[in-house]
Amino acid sequence: MAIEAVATTDAPAAIGPYSQAVRAGNLLFCSGQIPLRPDGLLVEGGIAAQTRQVMANLEAVIRAAGADFSQVVKTTIYLTDMAEFSQVNEIYAASFSAVPPARVTVEVAALPRGARVEIDAIVALDAG
Repeated sequence: MAIEAVATTDAPAAIGPYSQAVRAGNLLFCSGQIPLRPDGLLVEGGIAAQTRQVMANLEAVIRAAGADFSQVVKTTIYLTDMAEFSQVNEIYAASFSAVPPARVTVEVAALPRGARVEIDAIVALDAG
């Protein structure tokens, strides 16, 4: 099976030795996105602004692989404060329609660059 990196300039570049996403067969494994703008700067504002940026970054990476949110099968949300879950959940939910993906949400002590939210995803790609 061929393994291929997927990258886009419409999302922030990786800040370490990893790919924005990796395609393995018909699966796309998206690295966790934090609320960095494509220029690499942390988005200003509260958890809502940070979550919107994270979802925009994920969407850009997924689109770079020729897919969209309807093909996401699994996500993990990392929060530094579970009290912000309802705000994150509302913004997250707007990206998914008929069949929302399976999901895990966990509270963590800290995230890179002082982010308050990080989300990763697994996407089922069309055969071809």
